[in-house]
Order: sequence, then C-alpha cells, then structure tokens
Amino acid sequence: MNVLFEEDGGFKAGGIMADNDSSLQVEMPTGKRSKIKAATVLLRFDKPSAGALLEQATPLAEAVEADFLWECVSDGEFSFLDFARDYYGHDPAPVEATAVLLALHAAPVYFHRKGKGRFRKAPPDILAAALASLEKKRQQALAIEGWINELKAFRLPPEIGALTDTLLYAPDRNKPETKAFETACAETGLTAAQLLFKCGAIKSAYHLHYKRFLHEQFPKGIAFPALEAPGLPADLPKADVRAFSIDDANTTEIDDALSVVKLPGIGSRIGIHIAAPGLAIAHGSPLDGVARARLSTVYMPGNKITMLPDAVVQNYTLAGGVDCPAVSLYLTVNESLEILSHESRLEMVHIAANLRHHEVEPWFNAETVGGPLADEPFAQELLHLWHFANACEGRRGKPSAVQGINDYNFAIVGDLADPDACTVEISERKRGSPLDKLVAELMIVANSTWGGLLADKNVACMYRAQTQGKVRMTTSPLPHEGLGVPQYAWMTSPLRRYCDLVNQWQLIACIKGETPAFAQKSAELFGAMRDFEVTYGAYADFQRQMERYWCLRWLQQHGVAEIDATVRREQLVKLDHLPLMLRVPSLPADLLPGQRVHLAVESIDLLAPELTCRFLNLLGDSDAAEAVEEEEA
Repeated sequence: MNVLFEEDGGFKAGGIMADNDSSLQVEMPTGKRSKIKAATVLLRFDKPSAGALLEQATPLAEAVEADFLWECVSDGEFSFLDFARDYYGHDPAPVEATAVLLALHAAPVYFHRKGKGRFRKAPPDILAAALASLEKKRQQALAIEGWINELKAFRLPPEIGALTDTLLYAPDRNKPETKAFETACAETGLTAAQLLFKCGAIKSAYHLHYKRFLHEQFPKGIAFPALEAPGLPADLPKADVRAFSIDDANTTEIDDALSVVKLPGIGSRIGIHIAAPGLAIAHGSPLDGVARARLSTVYMPGNKITMLPDAVVQNYTLAGGVDCPAVSLYLTVNESLEILSHESRLEMVHIAANLRHHEVEPWFNAETVGGPLADEPFAQELLHLWHFANACEGRRGKPSAVQGINDYNFAIVGDLADPDACTVEISERKRGSPLDKLVAELMIVANSTWGGLLADKNVACMYRAQTQGKVRMTTSPLPHEGLGVPQYAWMTSPLRRYCDLVNQWQLIACIKGETPAFAQKSAELFGAMRDFEVTYGAYADFQRQMERYWCLRWLQQHGVAEIDATVRREQLVKLDHLPLMLRVPSLPADLLPGQRVHLAVESIDLLAPELTCRFLNLLGDSDAAEAVEEEEA
C-alpha cells in the first residue's frame, strides 16, 4: 500500500512500512524512510508505484486550465476527491485524483485552501482583483526585462531617466525602475553614476558631485526665503580710525579689518575690527533660523553658497569707503610691541580700503619687509602690524602660519551652467608670507582675548580647543596647544560661520552688560555647537572633493601624461603644483617621506573623482632640488 501525503507545503508519495493509526512509517522512492502523521495522508493507493504517481499526475495537472476548473466548481467548500469524481465522470484513479489535487493547489488565485485536501473557489470580485494584480506583475516583469536590456545597451529608457537623481542619491528599492537599474548595474559591473553617464543621463561629472551635495545638505534647495535685510544701527559711536581689510580678490564676505594709531610716548593702538551682523540678527529671528540651518558658507572653486542672504552680507560686510558697524578690539601696544591693555567697543568704523593679496604682495613680501617699502597706502601700518605679529608669535612660541606649504587658488573660466566647457586655472601661493602672518596672528589675538573675556565674565561661548593633538569644539575655555593660547574662540568670521555669529551675540551682550542669549550649559548652545562641527566638516570635505575634481580637469585640460610628486608616507604622494594627494600602489616599498618620484598618469575618472598613476622612476638629487625650488617659487 502507498500513500500520498502533504509535507512542507508540497506533496510526496511513499510506500507504507508500518501503520500505527496516528502515524505511519513510509519509505520514499529515494529509499529514505520517514515517520509521518496519519492526518497528513490525502490518498491511499496500490497502483501505480509511489515513485510513478507524481511523475504521471504532474503532466495531467499541467494540462488542466484553472479558469475552466473554476467555472466547473459550484460555490461552497469541496474535497479534491469529490471534484475529481465530477471532473472525470467516474471514480478517479489515483493518478487522476492526484492530477486534480495538483491543479487546484497550483492555482491559489482561483481556489483557496480550506483544510486537508479541501478548497473553496474564489469569489468573482476577489478573483478579478487577483487576476488584475497578476497581469500587472507580468507586465511589470516584462517592463523590467526591457529596461534592463536597454540599459545594458547604454540606451536610457524615459522611465529611468525621469528618476536619475533618485537613483543616484536616494534609490527607492520598491520601485520596478530601481530594480531594473540595479540589476543592470550588477550585470554590467558599473556603478550607478557610470551607467547613467554612459546612457547620457548625467551630462557632467561636476553636476553629479554638486547635486549629490545639495541632496545631502540642502534637500529643500539653496534659495533664501523672502526676508528683509535689517538696516544698520543708528546709535553707534563713530571710531576715529581709518581701517583696511586684507583678503584675496574673490572675497565678498569681508569679516575683519585692521587699523593703527600712533600714541606718542606710549607706542600704538592697534584695532581689530570685526563685522557685526550680531547687532541686527536677533537670536530666534527668521534670519537666525536661516543661519542656524546653513551653519556656514560653503566654498568650492568657482562658486559658493553663502550662510546669509546677499542683502544681509552687503549691509554688514566691511566694504571699502563705507562706515560699517563693527565689534572692535583695541590693543594698547608699547614700543617693545608688548600688549599693555585691551578694550572692546561697538562702533561704526570707516573702512578706508579693501586691500587684496595680489595687489599688495608684489611690494609687501618676505624680501621687501627688511628694507624701505614702496610708497603705497597703508605701507607703514602693514609694516608695524607685521612686526607686532612677529612679537606675538614669539610670545606664543608657536607659528601662526604653517611654513613651507602652498595655498592654491582656483579660477574657473566660463559659465558653470556648462561646466564641461569651462577651463580651470590653478595658481600657487606660498603660505606664511608677511600678509598671512600679519592677519593670522591678529585674528589669534582677537579670538584668544575675546574668548578669555567671556570666560572671565562666565558667559557661555563655543571654543576651539586642542589637547593631546586633537582639535575639537567645546563649551569650556580649554587651551589650544597648537596655537599656544589658554583659550581660543572663533569670533572673527560672523558673516560666514554660525559659530562666530553665536559667539558675537555673547560678546555683544558682555560688552553692553546685558543678559546673553545663551546661558552656561545651555542645551541649545551645545546642540548648535555639535551641528556646526559636523556640518562644517561636511562642507570642508565637499570643498576638497570639488578641488580634486578641478585638479583632474586641469590634468585633462593640459594633456598631462607624466608628472612629478613628493612622497608623503608609504604609498601616498602629493603631486607637484596641485593640491592633490593620491596613493600609488606601484611605488617601491623602501621610499622615504620627502623623496621625489616621476609618475605616469594612467587613468582619470571624473565621476569618482579618482586619479590612477604608475611609478616610473625616482628623481635624482638635482631633479628633486630643482622641483622643490619650482614648487616653492
């Protein structure tokens, strides 16, 4: 005797070896023996053999049409054996009964399971909905297959093209378009960006990187809400100085300016004047909300996204020829360039000029400061400030600017609406020049002095601390070991950093003797500090990525096939005349930092953006000396 039984959602047949009423011992056609419950048995039969039953019944079941069966069955619950008897018009043979069972089981849309061997036909409305769903899935499967084939042939289906940004930055894996696209990526071995680029969905690698950044950091766009720019305060006293700023040619958010007034018999009074948007932007105001959301200006070659609306920047930037509201720090300095006292004021400062690096450095540089300077505006003020900066640097025992490292300026020529038609010019500028030291040292003095003032007055503040080599933001006035100061608080860039704007609010309240916006241990202050630190780091990473992209464009633009580089560590090198670091796996393992190498440019991937180079040879001493001399020039 054989039995047909159900196990693990399927049907099996075997020969009975022992029948114990509630359970049976059966032997499968494969020779495997199993113990099954009697309740799982659907059919007992002598012929055919257990191995032949399902083999013979399966093709019969496949020939049965489910919709015909559904038409034949009356409403109500039924047994497969009863239905098989009606279907064949006689008592069904085991193979016939099994074929009906398999057909009913294979059509769950038409027949609902109601128990062991029992079914019920689906109601017409439910069947119609289920069939419509199946047809939709079938059509969807056909569409997915078609999309995959089109993508693999590097043709862009319109349905995929409409989802380009979503597929790149926030793919919805429930969408059939996403399933097709990711399958095509897997089968072609390409990344999402590479496949879309080959299909023409991405017109420029520049837009790929820029849009990804906007998606991550500015999901609602970069447009400012319609807010009225606050006017200038009318009750500030006017300073008796002629101040000047020092910035590069592209700077529009001019935060700081300087002044020098000689004090006969004492020395001089040095003024550090910082733009004061904190006088107009109130904590909790809509403009504060804008600045709090952005947290910093975003910089990139050829473009920037400002923290504050242009109208606000224009009202409060320290523009030349204009009286501007400022927070001023006045240092009384003796003839030995020692600071005797300091005073902080809120006032209107006349900005006599906006000096630019490229205009000043030809006559004020490391070679000229040791002798008579050219007869240029503010030449003597600059010289005095440079001597003062050297004295401050000496007192701290730390350099204010890293020596031997170059800054790089990017000039994008063309309209970024069509970035592939643009060209890039990259110029080097040696860091640590007298102008650099002058500005950096005076900003250190201001940030350290004002940080100390707030600490002494027990006014909450965001500080930059460095202990054990780690730089971090903190609300405690901890030392900055790298600068050699007891505390350091960013306060000199309130037009472009939210941290500085918050600290300026606190400083203004301290100067006025008013209650500051943030109390000590303020949860809101701590939250703003954490958000600023994370966002500021993300903006800096994006700036480095875009500089890397334009470096690769520069290599392409100049057709560079070979280039020299300096080993930094292990397989890491820095390319000559470019702010570009990369790993070169083919470098010899015994090279030391500072050694010079000659590389071949093998591939440039603007979508990554990545550069692949291969080691060619080690540069000799004369070559190395000449290359280093050129890089520092």
